[in-house]
Amino acid sequence: MTRRPLALSPSRVGDYRQCPLLYRLRAIDRLPEPSTVAQVKGTLVHAVLEDLHGLPREDRTYPAAVKMLTPHWAAMKESDAQLEELVPDESTTDFLVEARSLVKGYFQMENPSGFDAESVEKFVDTTLPNGVPVRGFIDRVDVAPTGQVRVVDYKTGKKPIPRFSAQAVFQMRFYALVWWRMFDHIPEQLRLMYLKVRDDMVLSPTPSELNYVERDLEDIWTKIGEDARSGDFAPTTSKLCGWCSFQAICPAFNGTPPEYPGVPEEFA
Repeated sequence: MTRRPLALSPSRVGDYRQCPLLYRLRAIDRLPEPSTVAQVKGTLVHAVLEDLHGLPREDRTYPAAVKMLTPHWAAMKESDAQLEELVPDESTTDFLVEARSLVKGYFQMENPSGFDAESVEKFVDTTLPNGVPVRGFIDRVDVAPTGQVRVVDYKTGKKPIPRFSAQAVFQMRFYALVWWRMFDHIPEQLRLMYLKVRDDMVLSPTPSELNYVERDLEDIWTKIGEDARSGDFAPTTSKLCGWCSFQAICPAFNGTPPEYPGVPEEFA
C-alpha cells in the first residue's frame, strides 16, 4: 500500500507539541489505536450534520436529523466490527440519546434551512509558500452572496476554559491560513460550535495572526525533520499520559517502542 506523504494538520501539530514520540507512533509508525465512545459519537454527529446540509432547505429539520442517527450508526457498525464491543446493544439507546442531544444543540444554535453551505467535510491539501505540507478536513464552509467566507467547525466535547483554548484557536487559524494560501482570501469569520453546551467561539483572523501561524508551522516541521533524521523522538510526560494508548511501549514508563521504521522520504 502506498503511504500517504507526511503533512501537518492541527491534530499532528498537537501530537508533536504534546509529545514527539506520540507524533512518531501516530504519523510515522501509524500504529492502530482503540476508538473511544466520545470519538465515535462525534463521528456519528458529524456524519448526520454533513448529510443534513445536503438536503433541500425545507427538509433540514431536527426530526429529519434525528431520523438519520440510527441508520448512520448501523452503517458505522457494519464497517467496523469493534464498535459492537465499544457500544454494546444494552448501551446503544443511551448512546443515541446523547448523540440526539448534540444534534439538538446544533439546531438551538442555528437554523440550517436559512442558508446553503458552500461545502461540507471539505478536504484541503496544499504546500505553504515556506515549503510546509498541510492538509485536513474543514467541517463546513459558508460563502455569503457578498463573497465573505465563514469556516465552521463542530465540537462535540466540552468547551475549554479560556486558558485551555489555545489548541482550538490554533486549529481554526490553521484552516484560515490554508484557505488563504489556497484561494488567496482570508476567511472573514471562524466559528467553533460547541454543541454540547450550545455555545460557540467566533474569531476574525488577521494577516499578522496567520503569518505567525505559518512561521510556527515552519518551525514545527523543521523540528520534526530533525527528529526524523536522527530517529530520536523523545517522549514528553504530562498529565495527558494517563490517556495515552501507547503508554505500555513508552520509554518514560519503562516500555519499549517498536524499531524505528527509518527516515521518511520527506526528510531523507
